[in-house]
Amino acid sequence: MKKSLLVLLITLVLPTLSIQDKDKRQKHGKTGSGCPLNPRTYNGWRTSTGSSLDNCTSNFSQPPDELELSSQHAKEYLKGILSTRLLPAAYVLIMAVGIPSNIFVLACLSGRSRTCSGAVLHLSLTTSDLLLLTVLAFRVHYHLHGNDWVFGEAACRLVTACFYGNIYCSVQALMCMSVMRYLAVARPFLYKGLPKRFCAALATVIVWLACGAAMVPELLVHHTYQLRGLDITTCHDVLPYSEEPYTFLMPYRLGMIVTGLLVPAVVIAFAYGSIVRHLGRSSCDWSLYVRASTLVFVIFVLCFTPSVVIHVLHYIKLYTAQQDHFYDYYGMAVCLCCFHSCLDPFLSYILSRTTTSKLHVVTIRKKPRGMSVFI
Repeated sequence: MKKSLLVLLITLVLPTLSIQDKDKRQKHGKTGSGCPLNPRTYNGWRTSTGSSLDNCTSNFSQPPDELELSSQHAKEYLKGILSTRLLPAAYVLIMAVGIPSNIFVLACLSGRSRTCSGAVLHLSLTTSDLLLLTVLAFRVHYHLHGNDWVFGEAACRLVTACFYGNIYCSVQALMCMSVMRYLAVARPFLYKGLPKRFCAALATVIVWLACGAAMVPELLVHHTYQLRGLDITTCHDVLPYSEEPYTFLMPYRLGMIVTGLLVPAVVIAFAYGSIVRHLGRSSCDWSLYVRASTLVFVIFVLCFTPSVVIHVLHYIKLYTAQQDHFYDYYGMAVCLCCFHSCLDPFLSYILSRTTTSKLHVVTIRKKPRGMSVFI
């Protein structure tokens, strides 16, 4: 099934891309694909004087340099209804649901983190979700004002790093929780002998340090540029990728997609698949928890898979046809990632309720076989 889907995807995408690439080479009189790969966001060309290398450590108070957009499509997106109305509306809905629910969960977990290993991981997840939902307020203001950033270069770098960093941090926390649940079900004796609180705390510290270190490159490059003809200052959406300080962003961001989203997705898929398989063999009826676990995994796939797939297709388009049209869809895919942050409290509640109810039934019936401790 997976091979069939992959073949179908390649069949649909590559013919179109090869034709477009051929036309592109004929138009410019080139025989090779000499254009460099560009990371997510649109490409722009510098029109004002000044060294972009100096911008990496420039004074945050100086006015932003001017760029010329490389495509008319990018101008339409930056001024279109998708980026100026639909995306901010979705972000407002996510904030309205996610911030109160995560604050409630944070208040409930604050007193249990010292006694429960699961509470430590949930506390980490809730904290990263809250930070992500908080910085959405800046993005809402940015999009509603026609993608015009008014908060300055320093705030743009901080918001960008916090936004993407907490997305990756949330995914890593979900991966750690799935591994702990897998050990509790598939390796109960190993799980029982582990120092669970210490392992949970260690995993949390490693995740936060790794995600923080991974966002350092986002803090080093200049993100705000004024666009000629549009009279707006963008934040992170348009960057001059042909210049030296930005050339490292392509391998860096591809690496972040692989290690921050793809690898955790594979681990989570293995963990939940093993959980469902082991509980299906149990003498107890765990069907309610199996359905809840399946729901959690399906929602994770729906929220994060589009971001990975669209990012890969974005690079295919850039490499074969030098087109950045897929960035439109990437904005919507990132919005889905944020949507998962407002669902985390409800998904955790569903899992905890189904587990508690089943453990209560097993205890009454005095059938401890197959029973494991869940977090």
